[in-house]
Amino acid sequence: MGAVESPRGWPGVGSQLAARLARLDLRGPRDMLLHLPLRYEDETRLTAIAAARPGFPAQVEGEVVGAEVVLRPRRQLVARISDGSATLVARWLNFYPSQQKQLAPGARVRLFGEVRGGFFGDEMVHPRVRSVLPGEALPAALTPVYPTTAGVGQATLRKLVDRALQTEPLDELLPADWLQRLGLPAFSDALRALHHPAPDADPHALESREHPAWQRMKFEELLVQQLSLRRAYLARRARAAVPLRARARLTAALLDALPFRPTGAQARAWGEIAADLAAAHPMQRLLQGDVGSGKTLVAALAMLQAAENGWQAAMMAPTEILAEQHWKKLSAWLAPLGIDVAWLSGSRRKRAREAELARLASGEVLLAVGTHALIEDPVMLPRLALAVVDEQHRFGVRQRLALREKGDEGRRPHMLMMSATPIPRTLAMTHYADLDVSVLDELPPGRTPIRTRLAAEGRRDQVIARMRAACLGGRQAYWVCPLIEESEALQLQTAQDTYAALVEALPELRIGLVHGRLKNDEKSATMAAFSAGELDVLVATTVIEVGVDVPNASLMVIEHAERFGLAQLHQLRGRVGRGTAESECILIYAQPLSETGRARLKVIYEHTDGFAIAREDLNIRGPGEFVGARQSGVPLLRYADLDADAALIEPARELAEHLLSHEPAVAQALMTRWLGGREALLRA
Repeated sequence: MGAVESPRGWPGVGSQLAARLARLDLRGPRDMLLHLPLRYEDETRLTAIAAARPGFPAQVEGEVVGAEVVLRPRRQLVARISDGSATLVARWLNFYPSQQKQLAPGARVRLFGEVRGGFFGDEMVHPRVRSVLPGEALPAALTPVYPTTAGVGQATLRKLVDRALQTEPLDELLPADWLQRLGLPAFSDALRALHHPAPDADPHALESREHPAWQRMKFEELLVQQLSLRRAYLARRARAAVPLRARARLTAALLDALPFRPTGAQARAWGEIAADLAAAHPMQRLLQGDVGSGKTLVAALAMLQAAENGWQAAMMAPTEILAEQHWKKLSAWLAPLGIDVAWLSGSRRKRAREAELARLASGEVLLAVGTHALIEDPVMLPRLALAVVDEQHRFGVRQRLALREKGDEGRRPHMLMMSATPIPRTLAMTHYADLDVSVLDELPPGRTPIRTRLAAEGRRDQVIARMRAACLGGRQAYWVCPLIEESEALQLQTAQDTYAALVEALPELRIGLVHGRLKNDEKSATMAAFSAGELDVLVATTVIEVGVDVPNASLMVIEHAERFGLAQLHQLRGRVGRGTAESECILIYAQPLSETGRARLKVIYEHTDGFAIAREDLNIRGPGEFVGARQSGVPLLRYADLDADAALIEPARELAEHLLSHEPAVAQALMTRWLGGREALLRA
């Protein structure tokens, strides 16, 4: 990172230091106020060297009895410190000439660090060192330790924080009755308590962030996130979109033609979406439902509501297999109604692709399905009024925005985002507060529950025998190969090896192989053969995670299940149990299992409800990773924890609504305090 100019109004900070502080997102004195300590060190007392316990941090004070630069086994500064009770060795592998001077024999110093047993007795490696006068007073409070980056020392951060506490306004922006209701301290009191804890402060409450001062800062942070998302919601409501009235012509025809009745949850979600589409401002709705809950039908009805108004609708899916599956399903439903669906993917031959592009650009075709090829430059959708994004968490903000920008410049298309990864309520309230949410919480009738079994790697032969029995009984099976993050080539090799081993072990069965490196027409041919019942077993990498629907497949084997995330395991398991046959998912795992691996397998074994799995997943992984927050556009939470601080979310949302309606200047001041000029709205 190149040097930047010292920000105006930040005296005493040169360009080099400013560039380093910018890495911590600290760009002025105001930011220092909210740069809160990670932890605290107790420098309020001294420990006699003889009483210092190995493995624990301690502060000792004594006289330097010797110091020298030793060249073996590597160049280092070694000093011996004595306090009369014992002598301690201190070593620095990286040191400055000024440190050598500081450690001249006879000098009095205080060292803070962890004591450990060394070759020459007890020692500290890289302790913090400070010159002191005999009898010099100890600090009266705990010493804060701040998040830092290379080239920025704790002393620098403490100095900048202290200066900001003296010079920056510490205005109280929250209403007094709310502080009283929630039992929270004033802003200035909370800040001082965190940066300079009182001598009698409870160190455990500070470390665990349960101290009232921490509660105050976490509540204000959640409040600012709610304000930011709520403003995004209100800004969207102020924009124009094409109102798509519910004419119930094509939509009614599709519902009449279906061989099944929609579930109550589908009917409810469709009612909410139909009403949104009829509004003159853009819909922004998340449709979440478990694997197999029927999201595609609801999306098809939404797309038909656009078509019966003479406008275009496009559905974008993250993988070729899923997009093609959607296209085939929509085409089968809509062709009898005289509705053509365009199909766009990066792998289509040039002539076919250009023909589809021309039909879409002319407005001749109103409905399109595709991969991210839909958002590439040559794709013209001049009458786009509805964009549907499936598995929306798999796309970045920019990709979702790019699809939205395809519409008429003056009007925004309505957005329907779908996810089979259910979002726990606390997460939906914080990360999706600017979306309306519809939930499909019931499965279509006739679905059989899936039994999940765990098998250690040594029981592979029994799993193969189970697969033979299922396939000879007229059923089909999947065998999913492990996820190998480090190397796609290695993953491919594993899939090919597994395929060869199963062909050898099961000569009486017809076995196919599908993976990401196959040409798309080969992939499609293999999938079509499996769907048609011409293959008994499909060996696959995770390309089949979503969108594959073969009702006769009743057995799913997932190898090295401990390498997969919970959402992925749940998605893969959802590929079976789609017909009336009793279905089974066998998770093969390798020993030894990590703590996280064991926790995941326990959750997937004990739960089939996607919402319960999502709640457990949130506990295991944390919110940022769960929603891909780093690319979601939501202001990330630095201090609040969605699980531990769930009780603060509802009042934060309530106060955000009140401030935006009645005290917008206060709302703006809060956002300026926390976000400065960096308000990141969830715009996609």
